[in-house]
Amino acid sequence: MTKYETALERIDAAHADDPRQTQTPTGPIPYELHYAQKMTNYLATLNPSAPELLKLAIRAQHLRRWEVPRDSYPATKIGYHSWRAGLQRRQAALVEQICVESGYSAEEAARVGALVRKADLKQGDPDTQTLEDVACLVFLDDQFDKFEAELADEEKMVDILRKTWGKMSERGREEALKIQLSDKAKKLVGIALSG
Repeated sequence: MTKYETALERIDAAHADDPRQTQTPTGPIPYELHYAQKMTNYLATLNPSAPELLKLAIRAQHLRRWEVPRDSYPATKIGYHSWRAGLQRRQAALVEQICVESGYSAEEAARVGALVRKADLKQGDPDTQTLEDVACLVFLDDQFDKFEAELADEEKMVDILRKTWGKMSERGREEALKIQLSDKAKKLVGIALSG
């Protein structure tokens, strides 16, 4: 196997440890493996010729995320941001180790880690923006309805949608408008985009 295939196999093996299952057309699979596959599928839509290191970062974006549940941090805005930042650092370190063990140089592994941390998003790095677009697309496609049902606060959901839209590039937004949303999601997206 190539180093890319080895790294991808190791990333997917880590995802397969997720005890949470989700139902797919082909049967139940670990949720994080399902999430990683959706990330890869959206990357193929946005950038079919994406560089190898971006493909690895996309696949590893939620690496072993279930091991650090949201409720392990305070239920505050600061707690949420601390949880997210901690996850990004942890996931980046895990995938960097996988990359080095698979044959990538320390510099290549560090690049994958930086992408997972979205370190250069505000500096306009195109690969980091692609990762952000893909994550937003998967949220809208795969997580939005469940999240909205749990939150049960229309005003907060509209605010979340506006923030999500604001993080995306024009290309990402074009793809977002193609997603088949539930009626409730369509309504909230309409409100968010009209404001």
